[in-house]
Amino acid sequence: MSGAMRSDRPAGRFRRMLDRLSSTQEELHSEELQKDALATGCTPIQDCTDRQIVSVTGTLRTVTLRPRAGVPALEAELFDGSAALDVVWLGRRSIAGIEPGRMIIASGRISMNRGRPVLFNPKYELRPVGQE
Repeated sequence: MSGAMRSDRPAGRFRRMLDRLSSTQEELHSEELQKDALATGCTPIQDCTDRQIVSVTGTLRTVTLRPRAGVPALEAELFDGSAALDVVWLGRRSIAGIEPGRMIIASGRISMNRGRPVLFNPKYELRPVGQE
């Protein structure tokens, strides 16, 4: 009778290994970023709300120069594994170290722009390279 109660799925360590092998690289990277955000005490981007003061961490996916109202603006998309937000530095054409693939911690007040969270002119810290 106990055989009928048992599931056909492997258990424990073997199951985790199979899950890991069947996961995509993007899923694994997202999981690592989410763990890193928790370890650094940062707020997951998916939990950020309008006007909230937060510290978030993640990887810069894109960095572009996009003028806003005639003023140069450096925009970057920060992804932490749970969601993405835009980081905008007004009046800047470039910032040393702000490049795609770089990990940063950014702090400031969240603004919602077309339903997407944005940090304008955040305080930021570049994370050390090569710690992955």
